[in-house]
Amino acid sequence: MQPQVYFDVPHIIRQLTIDEKIALLSGFNFWQTPAIERLGIPSLFITDGPHGVRKQKQTGGVMLDNAEPATCFPTASALASSWDRDLMQAVGAAIGIEARAKQVSVLLGPGVNIKRSPLGGRNFEYYSEDPLLSSQMAAAFIQGVQSKGVGASIKHFAANNQEFRRMTIDTIVDERALREIYLASFETAVKAASPWTVMSAYNAVNGTPCSQNKRLLNDILRNEWGFNGLVVSDWGGVYQRVPALQAGNDLEMPGNNGAHNSVVKQALAQGELSSATLDRSVERILHLIKAALPALQQPTKYDAKVHHELARKAAASGAVLLKNDDNLLPLTAGQSIGVIGAFAKKPRYQGAGSSLMAPSRLNTAYAGICMRYNGKKIPYAPGYGVRDHQPNETLIVDAIKIARRVETVVLFIGLPDIYETEGVDRPHMRLPDAHIALLNAVVAVNPRVVVVLSNGAPVEMPWHDVVPAILEGYLGGQAGGRATADLLFGDENPSGKLAETFPVSWSDHPASAYFPGSPQMVEYRESIYVGYRYYNTVAEEVLFPFGHGLSYTTFAYSNLQLSASKIMANEPLMATVTITNTGSRAGAEVVQLYVRDVESTPFRPVHELKGFHKVWLKPKESTTVTFTLNKRSWAFYDVNRADWLVESGQFEVQIGASSRDIRLRAMVDVRGETLRQSAQQSLLADYYDLQRGNFGPGAFAVLIGQQVKAVRPRRGAYTLNTPLADMQDSWFARIFHDRMKRLAMNQVSIDAESPTAIMFRTIMNEMPLRTLLMFSGGRISLARLEALLLMMNGKWIRGLMALLRNR
Repeated sequence: MQPQVYFDVPHIIRQLTIDEKIALLSGFNFWQTPAIERLGIPSLFITDGPHGVRKQKQTGGVMLDNAEPATCFPTASALASSWDRDLMQAVGAAIGIEARAKQVSVLLGPGVNIKRSPLGGRNFEYYSEDPLLSSQMAAAFIQGVQSKGVGASIKHFAANNQEFRRMTIDTIVDERALREIYLASFETAVKAASPWTVMSAYNAVNGTPCSQNKRLLNDILRNEWGFNGLVVSDWGGVYQRVPALQAGNDLEMPGNNGAHNSVVKQALAQGELSSATLDRSVERILHLIKAALPALQQPTKYDAKVHHELARKAAASGAVLLKNDDNLLPLTAGQSIGVIGAFAKKPRYQGAGSSLMAPSRLNTAYAGICMRYNGKKIPYAPGYGVRDHQPNETLIVDAIKIARRVETVVLFIGLPDIYETEGVDRPHMRLPDAHIALLNAVVAVNPRVVVVLSNGAPVEMPWHDVVPAILEGYLGGQAGGRATADLLFGDENPSGKLAETFPVSWSDHPASAYFPGSPQMVEYRESIYVGYRYYNTVAEEVLFPFGHGLSYTTFAYSNLQLSASKIMANEPLMATVTITNTGSRAGAEVVQLYVRDVESTPFRPVHELKGFHKVWLKPKESTTVTFTLNKRSWAFYDVNRADWLVESGQFEVQIGASSRDIRLRAMVDVRGETLRQSAQQSLLADYYDLQRGNFGPGAFAVLIGQQVKAVRPRRGAYTLNTPLADMQDSWFARIFHDRMKRLAMNQVSIDAESPTAIMFRTIMNEMPLRTLLMFSGGRISLARLEALLLMMNGKWIRGLMALLRNR
């Protein structure tokens, strides 16, 4: 069916029946919205896409390992490390073109959840621990995607920062942390890029599920930020459909055979849900369809080779040179080298889960290295099995033989694919024992070792002192192998900077005592002290700081100038600085601007990122970098006034090459408001334990304005939001739990040996009862599920009668 050229939304709304309106509010199947042919309303295809178009070959069910080939760009953790807005926009535009070619109307990305903990299983899909960097990278990506007539869906709104119990966990977070850290990661992107859709998160925030959180979806997102697009649920994320509609969650995905349609219709008839609320959500869905029509009518083609080269450029730009003692890198062609590590030939280039791509092609680092030697086979040993945790002595002995006879070893290690997957948090930050044993054995016979890391999130490196060079490649996408070779031999000059702190160990992290929390809730005891905001405030030793990254050239910083020495808080301030390439190679530098409130009444970090620019310079070339600072550059969120507030006083503008490499400083007097320290602020200041990085129970209760208690569900208290794993208190619930897990797994088409299988085994155990509407394939209706729920709660007669009525 061809969509109408003329699409009059008000007219269509008037022509729709109540049943048609309600049908439009949920998916037709797992990936498509319903079509209404009599009114020319087409179906839209919505699919995953943080780093490429993952369009499933079949539309029914979940088949994460069965996608159409498309360009697999580097994951978000690598892209963010480029600190390059133009590159992000170019990648977004390329993905938008591919989506358009595949008739995909909405791409489910970018993911901008803050990396509260390095153990988050989905961290490879997220940008940063810093909200300004995250939001600006996301804004550029969204602008690129939507420039091609395809919508983006920024996700997961909000405070969705772990995989453990993600579908039911209650995030307990204070208002300042929520505003200054977790919502701020969305705010700039929403305001600057106007995404077509926002995806609500699975979790609750301070007691209210995000999918039915009116304060988040309506008061903040729409009224404060001016968002006028559509809110779509995460897949299976709607708990109660009517409250979700009332809160502003317009589209429920995926389709569940109309399980909630009768509930919505009944709420309309009884006056619980107004027709105006229904029409408002229908209008948003129709406007989304209208925006997508031009691309649907005119699908485009793209050059896969060009996109592959862009992926190669992106991978090189996002790689971070962490260490390079004695300028061991770059290597020279013809130098005697050996390549050790299975990842050199079997690359880790993406994470597992809903973003899992089928790459259009795949480069390996080994092949890229051999090309520097005119195709000659370079000595190689795998050293470990790609999914092995325990060392393999035979493989290590083979690697040692090669290490002994070459001048330099390039050692590929990192995290296996089964270590990083959606749905499962990492239990620790360590590399597999197999990789550590291999490294120790190789270094013992040849100290000239270049370590190339493949991982989506920080790892502990107790070995970092014994190797002279470390290149963090992250998960570099399908062209990451060639990009790695480009960097190793100097065809590309490393220019990436860390978008997250690498702590020495997990125990040093401020969230280590409260991550991932209890089965019911997680407390964000560290408040605003996330990542470098904590480490730099307490001067905690770190392995590599936020913003760190080396180059094959050097840069000098000079002549910091501020446009004024005193300003009013609402006046802009210009800061200019001169950057000079003092080395012998062309290269790029990320110039970072931090602001320090010299003396603050409320608690604040020692400094915060407020601007950045990436500049490219030839040898001996200089350029002037200009930053514009505004009220938000100095402000904190005042909870009592529910607004951003600037306290009068001195602020230090810092220009640096990283958060711990500040090169230049200048002072400015900002006139805002005069504050007095309240009793509450005094209490919080006294009870914040900087060395442990969190508030004690009493202060945290003051901070969030309530006393938080974890409540374990009692027998006879099961709800549709109860995870299957918690349904163990009665024999009927246990039997139901086991059968439903099998039923749900039968709806999922995956290779049992794939890391995706690990994800689904965990998800199927933690998913709430309500998600069976999604996975049952229509065999379980809402009415039948509610009847079974009565029986599980011991109300046998009522349950059996309800079950008989709904056979």
